[in-house]
Amino acid sequence: MKERSILFVCHGNICRSVMAEYILKSMTPEIRCASRAVSYEEEGRDIYFAAKQCLDRHGIAYERHHAKVITQDDYDSFNEIYVMDHENLNGIRWLIDDPEHKIHMLAKKEIDDPWYTDRFDEVFEEIREAIENIL
Repeated sequence: MKERSILFVCHGNICRSVMAEYILKSMTPEIRCASRAVSYEEEGRDIYFAAKQCLDRHGIAYERHHAKVITQDDYDSFNEIYVMDHENLNGIRWLIDDPEHKIHMLAKKEIDDPWYTDRFDEVFEEIREAIENIL
């Protein structure tokens, strides 16, 4: 049986997708996971400070992060890819093809970018719940 592997994708890979990565890692070490962006804007940057504070409040461990844009190699090495909103879905389609239909929305409703809304704790809960649903 193929190892389950999940890639989370958001706009800049400094808030939602990286929060999802570390939330999943805290829930189960059996699933290989990582996170990426659809934009080069934040490439190389660490987790946004407010996202770190949110992870700290919820007792989620994280490491130094370097935001990266999704590549075709990422697509090939993960068997599930989840985006946070329709803008991410459109963005990822400009970067890579999805012949295996691996790319899906993480939740039924869009998960808003807390970088704009400052709703980090609400977004944390939405991501946690969505991850529970995919597990």
